[in-house]
Order: sequence, then structure tokens, then C-alpha cells
Amino acid sequence: MASRSLLALLPVLALLAVQCSAFYLPGVAPQDLEKGEEISLKVNKLMSAKNLPYQYYSLPYCRPEKIVPSAENLGELLRGDRILNSPYTSKFRVDQKCTVLCRIEKLDAKQVEIFKSRIADEYRVNMILDNLPIGMPHTRDDRGRHVKMYQRGFPVGWADKGTQQVYLFNHLSFTVLYHEDSTRTTARIVGFEVAPLSIRHELGAGGWQGAKTELKTCSRTAEVPVPETVRVQPVEEGAEVIFTYDVLYTPSDIPWASRWDTYLVSLDEQIHWFSIVNSTMIVLFLTVMVAMIMARTLRRDISYYNAVEDVEGEEETGWKLVHGDVFRAPAHASLLAVAVGTGAQLLGMAAATVVFALAGFLSPANRGGLTTSMLLLYVVLGLLAGYASARVYKAYGGEHRRSTTLRVALLFPGFVSAVFLVLDFLVWGQRSSGAVPPSTLAALIFLWFGISVPLCFVGAHLGYRAAVPDNPVRTNKIPRQIPPQPGYLHPLLTALVGGVLPFGAVFIELFFILSSVWQNQFYYLFGFLALVAVILCLTCAEISIVLCYFQLCFEDYRWAWRSFLTSGASALYLLAYSAAYFVTKLEITKLVPTLMYFAYMGIVSLGFALMMGTIGFYACSLFVRRIYAAVKID
Repeated sequence: MASRSLLALLPVLALLAVQCSAFYLPGVAPQDLEKGEEISLKVNKLMSAKNLPYQYYSLPYCRPEKIVPSAENLGELLRGDRILNSPYTSKFRVDQKCTVLCRIEKLDAKQVEIFKSRIADEYRVNMILDNLPIGMPHTRDDRGRHVKMYQRGFPVGWADKGTQQVYLFNHLSFTVLYHEDSTRTTARIVGFEVAPLSIRHELGAGGWQGAKTELKTCSRTAEVPVPETVRVQPVEEGAEVIFTYDVLYTPSDIPWASRWDTYLVSLDEQIHWFSIVNSTMIVLFLTVMVAMIMARTLRRDISYYNAVEDVEGEEETGWKLVHGDVFRAPAHASLLAVAVGTGAQLLGMAAATVVFALAGFLSPANRGGLTTSMLLLYVVLGLLAGYASARVYKAYGGEHRRSTTLRVALLFPGFVSAVFLVLDFLVWGQRSSGAVPPSTLAALIFLWFGISVPLCFVGAHLGYRAAVPDNPVRTNKIPRQIPPQPGYLHPLLTALVGGVLPFGAVFIELFFILSSVWQNQFYYLFGFLALVAVILCLTCAEISIVLCYFQLCFEDYRWAWRSFLTSGASALYLLAYSAAYFVTKLEITKLVPTLMYFAYMGIVSLGFALMMGTIGFYACSLFVRRIYAAVKID
């Protein structure tokens, strides 16, 4: 009766997951604007590769009369995005010069301290107009061809290392690119650029009059609104700061569908192709080894073993000798089933995410879409985790089925949640926008316990009901003694050797992934990522099979855990590489960002170990079944 009720819940839970997906993944539609239509840009957050993100208004910038937050999806909230309205307004295709925004009559000590702190940590301001992030344009040489690129955001200010003086960017010169359709009277925004300036403004004869103030250092009527002779704005106590901006509208040939191309332009495609070639060579090397084992050595072994069956008195040797123990349940079979089930869930999530990205559903225009989709896929694939773990545990004759399923549902996400909550508490203490609000935490708890856990039990129920294929040989009641093993087959050594090849297949692509995550760069080359992922899976499967064969030849039948750990050990190299990346590429010096980096990279490494270990386990399981099914056993 209980099993029927669980099955009846399956469509309901799936519907809830789809509804959550629809709620958290809004679409991005083109916006047609008439000339003179009022538009306003939104502010996002202050970001730095050295420290935590902060809300834009954590600095004493100009504020609108009422701050209104925008609706954000789950991924944006987890990334620390906080999208708010701003006082920067304009009329579409109507240029503005030297628009006065607000002023700080005298900087006090607290304002000076926070400005200097953000500038010292190299914070950049992120703004959004029509869903386009603001960027500072620059050109790079690509084999004699100048390519336009964007650097995300603009710096709060800069410090003169010679004089130790700190200066503030208080004037923003915006350039809005628009594409006009000849068949319409409307146009669409296709670019959003900024050139920040530091100007020590001087009031005109009329003094301060709010938005109507006339300035000596900036003109509303001159062709060049800001003369080159103006002084820069220092950040010092008692200094007056006046915030101004210009808006220039420029027609562009860029169609709306291609407006993200400049943001995503990459000059590193040759490096990606080098990574693919490097990884392919590793796979070809392993494929040749596996082919030699399967086509020559194994064929010879099987022919010999089948021939000696008719020869009385012949003694069995090699991997055939352990046929009565090779399918024996390993130690801690429940934990192995949990690891394989969790790895299958993560693999399914990763594969589905890459497929959706290749299909164009996870465009960078949909902020937070990648994070949201990964989270929702992981939740729904609790069904696969329960099913995979149940199949493995049932094959080994496990008896503690409910506790095993409960571990699959709670162990890995519980560990991740515990680390996440501790870090979130620390981030709250820093008053960072990266802190997750309570409503988002409640949504995560619902997704976990309301959808993922029940689906995991439904999957386990289906897995235990399904028939497990019979083993090709019988298992002896008494385990045989394992002879002393050669030093080069020590579990630690084989794990280190087995892990280095899968890591070698992906370490170049890993650099670009880490840069996109920790240095606020866009990653969109999902075609390269898909190729590398396929090569990685093949490498893990083949190295596990090779080392498993060597192990069985020396009469060690404990292949289950060894096959999992052989390919799973590649996560150790991933963790070591992330530490090297932290030292060489990042300049994080504060405690909380450092803890966040290593905690999250530790979680990523653990998930990577579970995924790669699952591939190795299934590959060896198939290999072992095939070779023992081909041998005649009395």
C-alpha cells in the first residue's frame, strides 16, 4: 500500500518541479523602444575577484526616491545578484550631456573609509540596461585583426601608487548602441558601454540648484562636455563630490539576436582545441591498451581457460582463479551504493545541463539560468539516485534498504547544506549581498525535502522491484585468501596513477571554468566542454578497466571499491589544481573569501570524485561480467 502511494506521488512531485522551474527561469524577450521613450538603467552589485560581492548602495552613491528591487530567479539569488532601480534615467535616442545627479557636500570619515576600502579591493560596479550588463570597451589584436571586447563593469576608482592618493570615478559617460529595423519606427538596444571619469567639479555662479546646477567643469551645450584640463576627484575627508553622467545614443548594425556576441568574444579558441587534441591523445593511448587487453590477452586467456577444462589435473591460475569471489559483496556495500547513487545523480545533472546549454537554453542573457537549471535538475534526478543505489545494493544482497535510501537522500546534500549554511552565516556577518535571504533558504529546503527526498524513495522502490541480472558464476561461501600483491598494485599507488590521466584530459578546460566562476568572466563554449566531458568519461572508464584487469590477474578480487577510487582519485588533482590556481591567479587575502573558495572547491572536488568513481565502477562491473561470462566454469 505504501509503495502504491509513493508511485502515485511521482507525477505530482514532477509537476511541482516543473512549476518551480517555470517560476525561477523567466524568459528574455526583445524590447522595442520608441524615440523619446523614457528608460532607466538598473544597478546590480559591486564585484571583486578579491572579496565578497556587495550591494550597489552599500557605497554612498546617488539614490532614487524609492529603492525598488527587481524579481530575481533562484540562481541570481544564490550568486549574490541584487538588482535595484537607479536614478540614472534617459529618453531613448535623445543624447544627454553633463546631467547632474546628486552631490556629497563633504565626505565624512566613514564615507572616505568605505570608498578607499572598495577601491583598494578593486571593486567594479555592475549595471544593467535592457538585460545587458555594462561593459568598458577595449580592443585586442587577433593575428593582425582588431577585435572589440568588453570588460565587465567599471572600477569604483583608482589609487596612485606614487602619491598614495585615492581617486573616485564620479562621472559616467554612457554609450547606448541601438539597432533600428527599417520596417519599423522602433529600435532595440544592442550595446551598453561606459567610460568612467574622475572630475573635481566646480559649481557655477548660481551655486547648487540640484539637477539644474550649472558646472564650470562640465557643459550641457558644448560638443565636448568635459574639457581635458579638469582636475580629478580625490577621496579625502571634507571633499565635495558631485556625481554626473552623459548618455550618447549610437546606431549600430548589430542585430538584436547577436548583441551578446561582443560580450562573449573569445581569442582563446586555439587553446581549447589544444586541450581537445591533448585529451584525445590520452584517450587513444588508453583505447589501444584496452583493445590489446580485450582482443589479445583476454582472448588468449579465455581460450586457454576453456581448453584446460578438459585436461584433468590442470590448476587454475590468473583471473579465472578468483571466479568464486569476484562477485562477492564488498565491505561497506551500503556506502558504495550511496556513493554510486549520488554519483549517478550528479552525472545526470551534468549531462542534462550540457545538453540544454548546447541547445541554447542557458544563454548568459538569462542571468542565473545555469545555476537554477543545475539545482532543479539535481532535485528531480533524486529519482535516478534512488534507483541506481537500489540496483547496486540489491545486487550485493543488502538488507538495510531503507537506511541506505535515506543516506542517498540526505548524506551528500546534507553535507553541502551544512557547509553552505556555515558560509552563509559568515557572509551575513560581512553584510555582503552574497548572503542568501531566508525566503531562498526556505525554497531550497522545500526543493530538498519536498521533491528530492520523496523522488529518491520512489526511485529506490522501483530499483528494488526490478530484477537484478544473475551473476555469470556462483560465489563461494568462504572467501579465498588473497596472495601478497606487488608494490605497483598498492591501492594508493593505483589510485594516484588512475586519477592523473582523467585530470590530464580536462585541466586546460578547467582553467577557463575556474576563471568564469571566480573572476566574473562569461563561459559559453559548451561545445568544447561537451567534447572534453565525453573524453573524460572514456578516460575514466578505460583506466579503471586496465587497472582492474591487472588486479584480477594477481588474484585480488576486491575490485568494486578499487574501481570506484581509481577514477575518483582524479578529484585529488582537481583540488590540488584549485589550490595552485588560488595562489597564482587570485589575490584573495581576507579570511571569509578564502574559506568560501576552498570550501566550495572542496565540494566541487567531492562531487567530481563521486561522478568519476561512478563511471569507473560501472565500467569495471560491465567488464567483469563480460569476461567471466565467456569462461566455462564448473
